[in-house]
Amino acid sequence: MRTLARSPGRTETPGTTRRTELVVRALVVLGLAVDAFVHLRMAPVMDIAAPGGIGGGNLFRAQGAAAAVVAVLVLVTGRWWAYAVALLVALSALGPVLLYHFVDVPAIGPIPSMYDPLWSPEKVVSILV
Repeated sequence: MRTLARSPGRTETPGTTRRTELVVRALVVLGLAVDAFVHLRMAPVMDIAAPGGIGGGNLFRAQGAAAAVVAVLVLVTGRWWAYAVALLVALSALGPVLLYHFVDVPAIGPIPSMYDPLWSPEKVVSILV
């Protein structure tokens, strides 16, 4: 049986490596799909909560669309750069949700103030997934 050496004292078969990559890809796609769902579901609420400038709802729609597009990209290609873009999209969702939870950031140009000190189920799910 042919094995691939990954590190000293540890070997993996080609099938194991492939299964691991598929599991990682599935988890990344799942996380991005949840990100897209939560943002697109919350967009109408953010239209009301932060209507100024670009509008909170439009920012949520853009984040949801970006997450959906990158999820498809990771699913179809599985390339390293798709995972890098997925990381950037995930961080672009995580950073603001934590920032706007703990800090009352005023409106910055066309970006409205979206301070929200409450933990909604959607917010918790978007952080955990």
